Amino acid sequence: MKNNFKTIAVMTSGGDAPGMNAVIRAVVRTAVVKGINVLAINGGYEGMIDGNFSAMNAESVGNIIHKGGTIIYTSRSERFRKLQWRKVAHEQLKKNNIDAVIIIGGNGSFAGAATFTSEFKIPFLGLPKTIDNDVFGTDYAIGFDTAINTALDALDKIRDTANSHHRLFFVEVMGRELGFLALNSGIAAGAEAILVPEVKTNMKDLLDLLEKGWQRKNNSMIVVVAEGAVKGGVMEIAEQVKKKFNHFDIRVSILGHIQRGGNPSCFDRVLASQLGNHSIYALLKGKKNVVIGMKNNKISYTSFAKSSSYKHAVDKNMLLMANELTT
Repeated sequence: MKNNFKTIAVMTSGGDAPGMNAVIRAVVRTAVVKGINVLAINGGYEGMIDGNFSAMNAESVGNIIHKGGTIIYTSRSERFRKLQWRKVAHEQLKKNNIDAVIIIGGNGSFAGAATFTSEFKIPFLGLPKTIDNDVFGTDYAIGFDTAINTALDALDKIRDTANSHHRLFFVEVMGRELGFLALNSGIAAGAEAILVPEVKTNMKDLLDLLEKGWQRKNNSMIVVVAEGAVKGGVMEIAEQVKKKFNHFDIRVSILGHIQRGGNPSCFDRVLASQLGNHSIYALLKGKKNVVIGMKNNKISYTSFAKSSSYKHAVDKNMLLMANELTT
């Protein structure tokens, strides 16, 4: 493989997710082995516009594989939506002699990359990270495994206190548009009900289900709610149940941003390392303007345009199974 790349840039964009540092490490160290210089774009697309670049080497990414967040920071950029600022970003890349950009991001970041690469010739490669697991073109996005295990750990602890007090807990996890987090953590936690955006919540069915649990004298009940599953959110659904069944001792817990932080799991560290390592080889093979994912345990390529136009959908069989197991 002929190396036509002297200097590349790596950046993280959009919401943070566990495993981003592991990707950065893999990209930088593989590039160094191949004789390629690496610059970090600090602060996502905002940093690209502002020319906030810094040199990276094998030492600068030492001892970061286990850390959450991103050492080169991230952002969501409104300016990058405008052509005038994308032109500025392009000028900054050319000024720093950057031959290619590897972007660690999600759907919004890849939509920005799709637009940018249609206007300018600098090639981009995308590596998928998001705790929502909604990036089209990969079975798993970096950060998802850690996030569901964080949620599961919280659900197990909530179950302990729910059992002690004979309580019904409504627990909200992240997921405005898709129910990957709620579905997987809810099944693993043995939740009595799981509410996700993919299935319209039927209050009568939910109330019947909870009443059956009460009559079986369950010591506790947990309902996992994706944040986008119900209009008005978890507080609204809990209030409706309380009006119908005042014999329930109801509590609400919103897990929030703890799902984004923390040390990445083994799975996420390995996935991040695989995708980061392969991104350099993909560049050397002439791949450009694609998202590099993992499908059926094999590397896959999906164009930015396609990846940002579709979303990875929840398996309908998983929804069916969850319904049967909570009956």
